[in-house]
Amino acid sequence: MPTETSAREAPGSTWARSYDYTARELVRPRSVDDVRDLVLREPRLRALGSRHSFTDLADTPGVLVALDGLEASPSLIGDVVRVPGGMRYGELAAWLQEHGRALPNLASLPHISVAGAVATGTHGSGLGNGSLATSVTALELVDGRGELVRLEAGSADFAGAVVGIGALGIVTHLELLTSPTYQVAQTVHESLTYADLREHLTEILGAAYSVSIFTRWADEPDGSAARVWVKSRSTTPELPGTVLATQPRHVIPGFDPASCTEQLGVPGPWHERLPHFRLDFQPSVGAELQSEYLVPLDRAQEAVEAVRSLADRIRPLLQVSEIRAVAADELWLSPAYGTDTVALHFTWNADPVGVRELLPELEQRLPAGTRPHWGKLFATKDPGAEFPRWDDFRDLVRRFDPDRRFWNAWLDRVLG
Repeated sequence: MPTETSAREAPGSTWARSYDYTARELVRPRSVDDVRDLVLREPRLRALGSRHSFTDLADTPGVLVALDGLEASPSLIGDVVRVPGGMRYGELAAWLQEHGRALPNLASLPHISVAGAVATGTHGSGLGNGSLATSVTALELVDGRGELVRLEAGSADFAGAVVGIGALGIVTHLELLTSPTYQVAQTVHESLTYADLREHLTEILGAAYSVSIFTRWADEPDGSAARVWVKSRSTTPELPGTVLATQPRHVIPGFDPASCTEQLGVPGPWHERLPHFRLDFQPSVGAELQSEYLVPLDRAQEAVEAVRSLADRIRPLLQVSEIRAVAADELWLSPAYGTDTVALHFTWNADPVGVRELLPELEQRLPAGTRPHWGKLFATKDPGAEFPRWDDFRDLVRRFDPDRRFWNAWLDRVLG
């Protein structure tokens, strides 16, 4: 029977209101035993993170399980931090900073849950920085039999389970490798031309610890095509043809920069500079859709040219696009599996019809080897073609969830 501490409520929608969940109800278990009871009792259920996916990825015809109510807090064991899966990265980062520790990278938004971000291969930026999932040294999940399973780095199933897209079970805790805390300074470099972006793309992305290029894929009235957000742990680099912004900027031109992390080269703690947005503000715009594609680094210029060729189609639907680098890893369903990548992110207007009509053509023009971000909108019906361990992952799902308790319409489309 469920414990009386499990809170229940209506399922609601995604963060950006891009999808209304159809689940029967949402439950907030208070303990791992509560989670196990739910799995044993409910024929269909699914873990729900911070609602930052844009589709039915986390939905279920049964019960949504939100883990932000688990009775647990982080704990340090040497250099490793043990984290409840429902905790948000911004809260974890502040806790780590108080204890003199840090993570190697953070995503643009500190609002996302640890388990959800890891499960979808979410990332920050930096040619030398892997996705957030690459910091994981162990995870614990409740599988489809209601058993609590612990997987550690080096074990047979670990590399397949970390970026698990919610298909293997409900991740209750993760352990992440940390380092001593460090300082970062953030600057915005303006007036980058498209010619310099194309010619110096890899050089720009490797100019500092973390680099993001923001563009709308067409020249602005002043002839520029992009701004570059540079997050440096040492000296601020010079970038070809750019000038330093002298006032704070929002990633979308014309928006109030108050929600963005501090700029103008003022050094500060890593967790207050690596994200683009502050934890206590609504990130980005809110009324939006998102897509993202990761392409092999050696085909990044080709991908940029392909997107640029669609500028007239893209621009009416686009708020802003971001270009970042993500280092290779060995996690089976990571979009950076086996290759250094460049991520092409699109923040769209809240126009689902227009975006869905555009995506097939956009994806057709991107080079071979392109992989989607699991938590965002994409059109391909065969994403597994670009993942060498796809069939191995499907076998893993059958072993961990033989009765398909965690299966849903999204997995049916993607995994088949």
